[in-house]
Amino acid sequence: MYISVPPQKSCSRAWVAACNAIIETKYEGYNVVIDVADPVTHDEKDNKAILMLDKFLKDHGKNSINTIINTIFPQSLLDAHGPIEFYKIYHRDFDRLSETKLWGRYFERMTRHRMANGQEYNPLQVMIEKMKQKKTGQFKSAYELAVYDPLRDGRIFRGGQCLSYLSFKIHPENGLLLTALYRNHTYITRCLGNLLGLGRLQAFVANQAGIKIGSLTVISTHAVLDPENWGIKVARDLIIRSDKILNT
Repeated sequence: MYISVPPQKSCSRAWVAACNAIIETKYEGYNVVIDVADPVTHDEKDNKAILMLDKFLKDHGKNSINTIINTIFPQSLLDAHGPIEFYKIYHRDFDRLSETKLWGRYFERMTRHRMANGQEYNPLQVMIEKMKQKKTGQFKSAYELAVYDPLRDGRIFRGGQCLSYLSFKIHPENGLLLTALYRNHTYITRCLGNLLGLGRLQAFVANQAGIKIGSLTVISTHAVLDPENWGIKVARDLIIRSDKILNT
């Protein structure tokens, strides 16, 4: 059982196509497959659609798109501090934010684990260093990041992480591919911000490893249009307006 969304060239177009697919299934879907050819390039229409959704979310008291992006990749910290120092700055700031400590932000989980002896290590940076060593040849599918933690998440029913797993692949022609697995995905409040954040993460890894960026694939094992926040009609009208911006 799955829903295959037609591949799209940008994150905002993929978001609209995915929402339309969920509308057709009565606002709930399982194993929805989204594919974005270029997750980091946005044209004028993309930007208008992103800004419209961002205003909609803020008007309804929800997190901004930029807030959602930053849970996956803190681009502003990278730009300000560089590709190594920004890890330290992020972890320092994270430790000051007590409200996120229940389950953590995704980027924190990707970049800070503890070994049995208590020593910290950075899974994302370890993966990047591994990738630098074997950019060609037979080792194309040895680059994985787990976000779900059974010790922290195994007993939680609600309010925990939704992004569960990241799998990077080095394609000989198309460059660095990323597949992200979500256990649950709310398509209006989170999906577009998640796509944009994953694209920035993917671009960072590709740049650090010296590989061109390829396509982004997101599998939502459960997806909803989250109409409980504003009603079905409002949700559907938002998608219709976004579709018109992108396709007229």
